[in-house]
Amino acid sequence: MSSPTSLSIKFWGTRGSIPCPGPDTVKYGGNTTCFEIFCGSKRVIIDAGTGIRLLGKQIMIEEQNLLNADLFFTHTHMDHIQGLPFFAPLYNANSDVRLHAGHLAGDKYDLHGIIGTMLMKDPVFPVPSSLIEKACSFNDYDCGHEFDLDGGILIKTGQLNHPNGACGYRIEFEGKIIAICTDTEHYEGRIDDNVVALAKDADVMVYDAAYTEESYPNFKGWGHSTWQEAIKVADAANVKQTFLFHHDPSHSDVVMDKIAKEVALIRGGVRPAIEGETVVI
Repeated sequence: MSSPTSLSIKFWGTRGSIPCPGPDTVKYGGNTTCFEIFCGSKRVIIDAGTGIRLLGKQIMIEEQNLLNADLFFTHTHMDHIQGLPFFAPLYNANSDVRLHAGHLAGDKYDLHGIIGTMLMKDPVFPVPSSLIEKACSFNDYDCGHEFDLDGGILIKTGQLNHPNGACGYRIEFEGKIIAICTDTEHYEGRIDDNVVALAKDADVMVYDAAYTEESYPNFKGWGHSTWQEAIKVADAANVKQTFLFHHDPSHSDVVMDKIAKEVALIRGGVRPAIEGETVVI
């Protein structure tokens, strides 16, 4: 069990765009984005891709399906919300799950509306959002806002470069820092100041590295970056450990192993994130 002052992150989903389970993705995982972060005994969840279903299963077995937590969304593209209707604790009316999104300012939809009228509504999904609303509250905030949560947890937010907007997160607890920088596309010829600010002196940075430098030109403008840029950000921000994230669904374990080897030759402390792995700071 972690100590009252430890900070940890578990990867419940590491894949981007679409789930890709199968024999070719066993090592690095096929579920889409979900992070579970413990600040001492306090749980923070980021994103609700398909990986969140497995987290919910664990909570159902080990914690009587009762959850008190904050769930922050980087954004509401499908691969980051598609697991929410399958997250078992939300169907327990005694749970208290506070949902937050900071990328929708000026949009015609708010977070509640997206979940209730686009994700969990006929004919897209047969279970109405009203069945989870007793356990949930919905909070839309302006990206850049800081959250000072109970227990000495400070969460800073910053804008990422992604279609329809996205927010990155910097979680500070007991002098330790985790930075979540996905989904984001780098800029040509310069480092993204927002990403560097989120990751400055971080113990752990999670960075969007869906592509390689060779493949990126084919996907320019899609809102994702490369492992080569991850190294540049890690250097600029003085990051201790960097986890490459948002693995492209076409990248098999063989491809990911090749990337891991190439990265290791250039900078220590940088490697692909593995589904199911827990990193304790």
